[in-house]
Amino acid sequence: MNQHSLDMKLEIVVIPVSDTDRAKQFYGGLGWRLDVDFKTDDGYRVVQFTPTGSECSVIFGQNVTDAAPGSARGHYLVVPDIVAARMELLSRGVEVSELFHDAGGVFHRADGKGRSSGASPGRKSYGSFAMFSDPDGNRWVLQEVTARLSPDVEPGDQRFSSQIVEVLHRAKSA
Repeated sequence: MNQHSLDMKLEIVVIPVSDTDRAKQFYGGLGWRLDVDFKTDDGYRVVQFTPTGSECSVIFGQNVTDAAPGSARGHYLVVPDIVAARMELLSRGVEVSELFHDAGGVFHRADGKGRSSGASPGRKSYGSFAMFSDPDGNRWVLQEVTARLSPDVEPGDQRFSSQIVEVLHRAKSA
């Protein structure tokens, strides 16, 4: 059987907010590009922002989603330098957590178990995190990625934790 890959790209992430203008001010304050602010007379409004360097945008507004305001969790913003990104957000008045990493070296857990303070040892790619929230409590995760994983990564590659490389090789052989 001939298998074809279907080309898909993540385009939009919907963020549930209670106050569209407050959210617009917050996301604009991050330095993100405002793409759209569209309103109709019947109360529908959609605002779209795109983070600098991203091909994926976020939208929020009125009658855009029925999700509870503040319920968005686990949206990642990948940055090449987590210390610089954290400092930039702090300079813009955003409350950002301290840096942390997962003691297991693979991925942070939502429940916080295994979380250790500070950047990952050696600042391994994919290993360091920080979090911030918008005014409604929608939570964003910053993740430092300095090198992308690929199938040709060899064991011992110092850019990644040994645990990540092991997981990658197990998946490749499965």
